[in-house]
Amino acid sequence: MDDCVFCKIVAGEFNTEFLDETDHSVAFRDINPEQKVHALIVPKNHYRDIVELAEASQPELLDLIALGIKVAQEQSNGAFQFKFNTGAEAGQTVFHAHGHVLSRTPKSN
Repeated sequence: MDDCVFCKIVAGEFNTEFLDETDHSVAFRDINPEQKVHALIVPKNHYRDIVELAEASQPELLDLIALGIKVAQEQSNGAFQFKFNTGAEAGQTVFHAHGHVLSRTPKSN
């Protein structure tokens, strides 16, 4: 989609540093974090929301979940949320499927 900010991030149009990447998904820090750890996990292909992604491609959905868990384990102390907002009334503001990995407790080094 030409006007989708996440499609532009995936395409490399912004200087976004990826926390991790797979064949199907990317992970990067949210620019307006709600907690100390706030990463976005985004499929490379455009799907409107998690429902559309789940209906279209279970392999891409599983990849997204696996990457989110990996990022959560790397970035947090093991206590985290992994949430998906679906629809404007639920708080979705970017209509490209994505999950939020959130934690109040970053992994200590």
